Amino acid sequence: MSAVLNAKLPLFEKIKQFTERYISFVLQHPYLPNFIIHELNQNPEFAKKLIQHDNFPNIDVFKSQIETAVKKGEIRAIEPEQLFINIMALAVFPFIGAPILKGFTKLDDSEYQIILTSRKTEVANFIINAIKQ
Repeated sequence: MSAVLNAKLPLFEKIKQFTERYISFVLQHPYLPNFIIHELNQNPEFAKKLIQHDNFPNIDVFKSQIETAVKKGEIRAIEPEQLFINIMALAVFPFIGAPILKGFTKLDDSEYQIILTSRKTEVANFIINAIKQ
């Protein structure tokens, strides 16, 4: 994920690649988000260890790119941190909230898997449309 966040890509392409790669990764490891949430709740020191890890993503380049795009009028005014949180929330919550979301949508496991897979592009398109000028 750091490679995408730090890549010299146009902003919208970066959002597309980040979402596709992140959701693909979580599709391969669907229990990872719940495990991380559990660990954060049980052991607050876990977050400190996670953040200090060499491979922990750095969003500074992404933040700078957002700030530049806002100043140029390419996207609507949005705090970079808010945008990143929105992307992560839209990508992660369907995995964490799967049992309740399957109940609301009345989808079985295979139907829900199709929805999760389509989120690779749905999340990016939603975010891009939300920030376009």
